[in-house]
Amino acid sequence: MSTAEPRNPGDHDRRQTVERVIRVDQAGEFGAVRIYEGQLAALRWTGRASGEAHAKIAGMARAEREHRAAFDRLMAERRVRPTVLSPLWSLAGFGLGVATALMGDRAAMACTVAIEETIDEHYAAQAAALGDDEAELRTTVETFRADELAHRDEALAAGAEQAPAYPALTAAIKAGSRLAIWLSTRI
Repeated sequence: MSTAEPRNPGDHDRRQTVERVIRVDQAGEFGAVRIYEGQLAALRWTGRASGEAHAKIAGMARAEREHRAAFDRLMAERRVRPTVLSPLWSLAGFGLGVATALMGDRAAMACTVAIEETIDEHYAAQAAALGDDEAELRTTVETFRADELAHRDEALAAGAEQAPAYPALTAAIKAGSRLAIWLSTRI
């Protein structure tokens, strides 16, 4: 199988498919870094920088920075333009991080669960769409997907489901994440 084999008139060609994958994944990893930066800032502001949540979030942030750096390299190598929405994702991500951390450690972890479950679906669809001609990119996506699932599991173990209004909070974050994915793929 090859990437973006034409199936219907108007389908994206291989180059367009790869550009969309790299663009949206770089934007997503950038947004994840900003969420964790917002959470870490709020934890510092509230005197919780020495707590368990801070340590967990700092570790997840390191992994997301590595993911972002990998997609930054791919953007340069493949000459893919970034989304023009990066300034918006910077503000929105940081704000979401601050807001959830101010709601408490479990709400910060609930944010991670919502984001990572959405990214799991997104990365799974991308891996299925990338053919053998893009095996290296597919492997990167699958590797990062595994990392994201580990973050979700860590957040669940830290009590994410006990966050105030967990179902509503995670549903809202997932909806926002899906919208950001849709927009970043295209714009």
